[in-house]
Amino acid sequence: MEYSYKTKGTCSRQIDFELDGNVVHNVRYTGGCNGNLKAIGILTEGMTVEEIEAKLLGNTCGPRPTSCADQLAKAVRAAYEKERSEAT
Repeated sequence: MEYSYKTKGTCSRQIDFELDGNVVHNVRYTGGCNGNLKAIGILTEGMTVEEIEAKLLGNTCGPRPTSCADQLAKAVRAAYEKERSEAT
């Protein structure tokens, strides 16, 4: 299923991705550092929600308490929990 997540506290404004069970595909950012964010999408392709959280959750950007990578970890978890709650 396709999801869009409005980021908070980052240069990027939105993250779009697909979730197949707990596997993440086709991560795309709107705004932010284009090359770096494309790389995050490539590196996380096919990873599970848990793998993304383990690697990216809590990552910060300069003095900010979050980052585009941290926001992706939060986004995929929120989407996964939403899918699980709708399935019950």
